[in-house]
Amino acid sequence: MYRYIAIEGNIGAGKSTLATLLAKHYDARLVLEEFADNNFLPKFYEDPERYAFPLELSFLADRYTQLKQLLISQDLFQQKIVSDYIFTKSKLFARINLKEQEYELFQKLFDIIDLHLPPPDLLIYLHAPVPGLQHNIRKRGREYEQNIPNDYLHNVQEVYSQYLKREIHKTLIIDMDGVDFIEKPHHLNQLIDFIEKDYDFSTHYLSIE
Repeated sequence: MYRYIAIEGNIGAGKSTLATLLAKHYDARLVLEEFADNNFLPKFYEDPERYAFPLELSFLADRYTQLKQLLISQDLFQQKIVSDYIFTKSKLFARINLKEQEYELFQKLFDIIDLHLPPPDLLIYLHAPVPGLQHNIRKRGREYEQNIPNDYLHNVQEVYSQYLKREIHKTLIIDMDGVDFIEKPHHLNQLIDFIEKDYDFSTHYLSIE
């Protein structure tokens, strides 16, 4: 079993749900992104140009602080960890949201602190079509997310796609169209069965039915 599993995907892809289920199954330490306390997030959705830079800097600091406390400690060797994000997420969203000069500065800061965090043993990427993402966003009902345009979700999808083509860590990609890990428990069981066989791969596309 992998010591450190991270879940990634677009907004509304189901990252936190899957991370919670896997952490429960493996009796692992659950790490959920602490975005609810970020005061810049609602402001960003109202005025992206004004608040993008402080938003991305605050997320960078929060994610680093949260992951550093867990990963650069004995917890990584004593207890399994399941997270609903990877630290590289900061750079991917900054690439979308920041102006060129802002991004260049952001990347310098990112590269300095990224060296101190270990990568996940397994990255699970949830790929969902934009209509499905919008359905999930509406369903969970966070007010500041309700007007996210499709174009923005497509941009997020694209930047993740580019990242996955360069990703050198063990990556499992799941097409989430029709997949429901809560309402269809056999979907979760299929994923767990695959994980526990510990296949040797760099990138694998897992079809769940």
